[in-house]
Amino acid sequence: MSKILIRGAKVLGGAPQDVLIDGETIAETGTALSAEGAEVVEAGGKVLLPGLVDLHTHLREPGREDSETVLTGTRAAASGGYTAVFAMANTFPVADTAGVVEQVYRLGRDHGYCDVQPIGAVTVGLEGRKLAELGAMHESAAGVTVFSDDGKCVDDAVIMRRALEYVKAFGGVVAQHAQEPRLTEGAQMNEGVVSAELGLGGWPAVAEESIIARDVLLADHVGSRVHICHLSTAGSVDIVRWAKSRGIQVTAEVTPHHLLLTDELVRTYNPVYKVNPPLRTERDVLALREALADGTIDIVATDHAPHPHEDKDCEWAAAAMGMVGLETALSVVQETMVETGLLDWAGVADRMSVKPARIGQATGHGRPVSAGEPANLTLLDTEYRGQVDPAGFASRSRNTPYQGRELPGRVTHTWLRGKATLVDGKLT
Repeated sequence: MSKILIRGAKVLGGAPQDVLIDGETIAETGTALSAEGAEVVEAGGKVLLPGLVDLHTHLREPGREDSETVLTGTRAAASGGYTAVFAMANTFPVADTAGVVEQVYRLGRDHGYCDVQPIGAVTVGLEGRKLAELGAMHESAAGVTVFSDDGKCVDDAVIMRRALEYVKAFGGVVAQHAQEPRLTEGAQMNEGVVSAELGLGGWPAVAEESIIARDVLLADHVGSRVHICHLSTAGSVDIVRWAKSRGIQVTAEVTPHHLLLTDELVRTYNPVYKVNPPLRTERDVLALREALADGTIDIVATDHAPHPHEDKDCEWAAAAMGMVGLETALSVVQETMVETGLLDWAGVADRMSVKPARIGQATGHGRPVSAGEPANLTLLDTEYRGQVDPAGFASRSRNTPYQGRELPGRVTHTWLRGKATLVDGKLT
């Protein structure tokens, strides 16, 4: 059983403390700690957080290993400070059976860079017509608790109601990709001034907001839990805020890129900015930041969506939608939320570890940095400033919107149950 002494870290951004890890757990916290034979990590000035949890990751395996694998995706996660990720179901074959979710779960367990919790599909083949094996996936070795057709919307209200009723029996949650398909046919970017000037098909905010409004009402009617994926508009914020004021069991996430980037970037016609849902306006960005700060939006989730070079290095209309995000998420949150004064580091821990772990029922994650707790930890150098270089990513894909952009903060160490997965910025 190895011992690690983290010396002088600012736990949740507070006063410097020492943290002693013994085996898989935190043995002691305090000042002037010592432990014979312990490996010492000098953490003066750095911020120590509970290991991050991402409720929305695309690992692509099985079927699209040219984009990402469970191994490369979890290595990217560890590089970004994550100790647990939830893997979306839009793989090939779709994760709509116990067999496929168990395959993903075991791949994650075998590779060991972070815990991988599969998300099961809501409908067979993501086709929106017939419920998938929700109960069987929950009862499987993977223990699925979150279900989503992400990439596609469960647009049939009857199917959505049935899914909410089904998962209620075992305390599960349906995570909705809110996109009314008829309103977004041929859409290429946010509908607004920029789309009109560029002549690109517009994606109206109401296409997201109408689905969210319907689903919070369905969740209220059924008495079940619904989670809104990658919320992106000011109007969506208003609906979720109203639903929460009524006591409806709704949670919501925002991506780092929707906290920072706007549709003005599409003027470059660079497909790296093509994403689903699309980048919105500055007004939306500011509303999302405020909503994350006041708790209307519960969590930050990356929607890490890797694509091979040929799927993004092409004309805008033909390009795939999506951005990688695991290795830059914490830096973007530092810039948009911490350095603007909207959140402190305890708030970041809440939005990026505690609450996503709670929503997804990730046992052992999102726990306090205190004695007796699992040693799932992230150490961040908040003083670091540097340009993003995707050549150094652990992800198999390079479709980042931040290439060459200076971002603050750098994860130096990640520990998964006391085992270092990242040391001095390098994967173990």
